[in-house]
Amino acid sequence: MESSSTPSGGSTRREATRQKLYEAAVTLIAEQGFSATTVDEIAERAGVAKGTVYYNFASKSVLFEELLRHGVGLLTASLREAAEQTERDGGSKVDALDAMIRAGLGFIARYPSFTQLYVAELYRTNRAWQSTLMVVRQQVNAAIEDVLHAGVANGEFSPEIDVRLTAAALVGMVLVAALDWQSFQPERSLDDVHSALSRLLQGRVSGDR
Repeated sequence: MESSSTPSGGSTRREATRQKLYEAAVTLIAEQGFSATTVDEIAERAGVAKGTVYYNFASKSVLFEELLRHGVGLLTASLREAAEQTERDGGSKVDALDAMIRAGLGFIARYPSFTQLYVAELYRTNRAWQSTLMVVRQQVNAAIEDVLHAGVANGEFSPEIDVRLTAAALVGMVLVAALDWQSFQPERSLDDVHSALSRLLQGRVSGDR
């Protein structure tokens, strides 16, 4: 997973190493689960010494928490950029949500292992990083909520919609549909999947429907 910012100077090498560790951890944990994945395996997959893992992260749990923050940060940034670009282009709030759906699908297609991991961990209640997971979940939902609030304010969306629940439903729709696409319908294109979800969006939240 690529960093959401560009490192400079002496931090470049460390950021590159952390990137390798993120990639190795997300792939291994998605494949075999958190408990079954060892620091030795993460180091080996990343092509670094075991001590390098502990130099960059205090523990495997800390690495996992940072991985969640990193991945969800990238997803949230891509959603907000899609909405902002739509606004710059003069599009409606429905157009913005549609662009965010496409951006979400694109992220999931690019990082399927992270998405599988995120969804698998989202509803577990016995993890040390549960509070972190709730924080990053809200970051994603808030990006959608902002567009919904704006759409209600300008009369484009019905004032009767429950913004928080609608945002959660849209995020869930994209996550589940994309994972189903990746796992069971890989022959479909991103355009095909986006088109199906776009039609669903138009019939569910547009204020004039």
